[in-house]
Amino acid sequence: MSVPAAESSAMARARELGWDVLGTTSPNPAVGAVVLAADGTPVGEGATAPPGGPHAEVRALAQAGERARGGTAVVTLEPCAHTGRTGPCADALLAAGIARVVVAVPEPTRLAGGGAQRLRAAGVDVVLGVEEAAAAEGALGPWLTGVREHRPQVVWKVAGTLDGRVAAADGSSRWVTGPEARAAVHRLRATCDAVVVGSGTALADDPRLTVRDADGRDADRQPLRVVLDRRGRLPSTARVHDGAAPTLVSSAATARALLDELFTRDVRRVLLEGGPTLAAAFLRDGLVDEAVVHLAPTLLGAGPSLVGDLGISGIGEALTLTVSGLTRLGGDVEIRLRPTRHTGDGRTADDRDATGGS
Repeated sequence: MSVPAAESSAMARARELGWDVLGTTSPNPAVGAVVLAADGTPVGEGATAPPGGPHAEVRALAQAGERARGGTAVVTLEPCAHTGRTGPCADALLAAGIARVVVAVPEPTRLAGGGAQRLRAAGVDVVLGVEEAAAAEGALGPWLTGVREHRPQVVWKVAGTLDGRVAAADGSSRWVTGPEARAAVHRLRATCDAVVVGSGTALADDPRLTVRDADGRDADRQPLRVVLDRRGRLPSTARVHDGAAPTLVSSAATARALLDELFTRDVRRVLLEGGPTLAAAFLRDGLVDEAVVHLAPTLLGAGPSLVGDLGISGIGEALTLTVSGLTRLGGDVEIRLRPTRHTGDGRTADDRDATGGS
């Protein structure tokens, strides 16, 4: 759908704003909003605050002030029409005198729906579906996965050598990739609500699983550290018990059961950092939404592979992924991929009486 250049630029900025707060808003969506004055000049912007705080539109309107009157609000998600812990964003837009609202993703839930209808009924020009795919695949992705599939979005991160080894034959793996790739992992962790490993990885590597800055200091906000430990092998001395971040030791029987457990804890984006066996379990069950692979230009020739047994016996059964991004990280390469197979159970939001953000 074509919109004026100023609105297109504002939508790109709104998507960036959503990314900036990803990992801080769950279970609410990470929405971005930009307010344009009547002449098309950007006068306000905002993103969703942590739960209980103002939504993106309200923050953008507060920055714009009276300059919003007669202007346009550009938002990545349709403004809500219900009262939760905050008031309806549609009403806030009306009170500010907004004349036009440009939306990327229409509201998919029954509870929060109706914002566009309320705005139109009041005489506001509303355009839905502008650059929808880009917004849906961006910061809104985790929340939309939760709405549609009633589980968190799963990002599988793995680092390996050019020949697909995550460690040497003797088990040594520190470090497979360089400092730039390791820094990128911390930035990725910061966008997630939980970081998951299996007990094998926890025992072999004793990771802290925290988000750290360039100087090695722990960030103020930390995701939930999760260890899947069905046999109770994790010792109390493991570094995930150091108090630097919240920790959950789960005995969930399956990958889906673990995601169900995390979903009830308001987790909407999971970073899967476990070893080959755990990764294979998620991939076999179709529960990986994105893969972030860091490859070092190194050859080992032996050692554990990137992923364990997927139950594939022939080339025709291969799990195919599409490349969505390619970045050089120092001497290493980051490849972002998405599986081509459907990763959910196919049910819609209406099948589950799904709810919107609050």
